[in-house]
Amino acid sequence: MITIRLFCAGGMSTSLLVTKMRQAAAEAGIEADIEAHGVGSIDRRVNESTDVVLLGPQVGYQAKQAKDKIAQYHIPCEVIPMADYGMVNGKKVFEFALKLAKDAGRA
Repeated sequence: MITIRLFCAGGMSTSLLVTKMRQAAAEAGIEADIEAHGVGSIDRRVNESTDVVLLGPQVGYQAKQAKDKIAQYHIPCEVIPMADYGMVNGKKVFEFALKLAKDAGRA
């Protein structure tokens, strides 16, 4: 099981991406808990069971603040590549999240 949290301006612009990421996880046979929320709720939506935090490109300027808020959990937190986000490429974004989790020893 991998737990991925996506954050954007309001949590709505990533909803289609979440759907596509869930499809990619299912196709890969990987159990995944994937949700999207507004970046203002990061401190309430992330905990020690979260494996990866992804930020929408539109809130990428808040990456340092987001990383600071979740530093205690040692969770990888990165901005979703603009091309993959724009194309709503759930498979690529899911693979990006998996790589971050594996590199951090969380998957």
